[in-house]
Amino acid sequence: MTQKQLHAAIKELKKLKLGMFNKDFLLTWEKSDEEIKAVVLVAELFKEMHKAGIPFRTFSTGLAISIFRDKSTRTRFSFASAVNALGLGLSELDEEKSQVAHGETVRETANMISFLTETIGIRDDMFLGEGNRYMREVGAAIQEGFEKGVLHRRPSVVNLQCDIDHPTQALADLMQLRSHFGSLEDLRGKKIAMTWAYSPSYGKPLSVPQGIIGLMTRFGMNVSLAYPKGYDLIPDVVKVAKKNAGQRRGSFAIVESMEEAFKEADVVYPKSWAPYQVMQRRTELLNTNDKPGLVGLEKECLANNAKFRSWECDERKMKLTKKGKALYMHCLPADISGVSCAQGEVSKNVFDKYRLATYAEAGFKPFVIASIIFLTRIENPVDTLRKLIKKRNHG
Repeated sequence: MTQKQLHAAIKELKKLKLGMFNKDFLLTWEKSDEEIKAVVLVAELFKEMHKAGIPFRTFSTGLAISIFRDKSTRTRFSFASAVNALGLGLSELDEEKSQVAHGETVRETANMISFLTETIGIRDDMFLGEGNRYMREVGAAIQEGFEKGVLHRRPSVVNLQCDIDHPTQALADLMQLRSHFGSLEDLRGKKIAMTWAYSPSYGKPLSVPQGIIGLMTRFGMNVSLAYPKGYDLIPDVVKVAKKNAGQRRGSFAIVESMEEAFKEADVVYPKSWAPYQVMQRRTELLNTNDKPGLVGLEKECLANNAKFRSWECDERKMKLTKKGKALYMHCLPADISGVSCAQGEVSKNVFDKYRLATYAEAGFKPFVIASIIFLTRIENPVDTLRKLIKKRNHG
């Protein structure tokens, strides 16, 4: 991207009506179309600036706090690299080493970690009905601290994956689609198959498929959701997808087989998840620390998963897609048959063909996270971007 193109992108950003400053970013469908486009535009700007060796260091001081209540590779390192690029120091809150372990309240913790903090990234996806609620509790606590003068700056809370949505992943996926098809406008009318796939493990969150159907329906895509009977998603999110499709001249359909979803698809996204009802039961068992109950539920669910081993993305199914050349997507790590497991979500041959494409897909995430932090913490993003580029030119 040339200097002229950088300035043209900034001019495009100036046209968008935004209200993200001092706000949290928890669900994509809570943000306006213009705000979603702004996140994509700034993320693309940051990516091009990084490629050209132009720093986008925005802060001279301040912390970014990460709270990971689940294991993570891509999102953890994406958050770390994003905040580093923006000029923030990173501190991870280990709840077992903090006073949280001794009964400190969420309200107190949220304020104590926020004194010189610009953003708090949270991953809490294991407890259905709890993760997003916890993020909102943190946001409400720091909002109170800000309004009452305890905090002179209001950190933003960024959802790094919860029980409902995985917005940074879905937005990275959107950028991958934009890159593949040419523009966000070119996504209209394209078919994406978001399908369940077999996994030899259980308890995978619902947030990735929900993030996809909640976001891609906003861009006029024809979204086909497929899963075996009983593997439903959260009903409220399905309602969001249906509403989006109706308003954006796209479509949303739930079908009963991977083959039907793959038929004439431009994009396929085979990904395992646990049934909505199972995640509800699992949360109850986790809350009561019922270890025998959890063992029994896992055994029951793995046996049920095994009934659907044929739900694998293989070369035969890929031939059903448009001209047999659909883009394969995955949030990673994928369960690859014959590689990471005996049988899983995707065959080795299919994954090998698209392996580098999935890496590129993941590569958008640091810039998405940086963009969200920038737009939620900078009151005048257009002026700040111009100053960053001008500083480089005169440096």
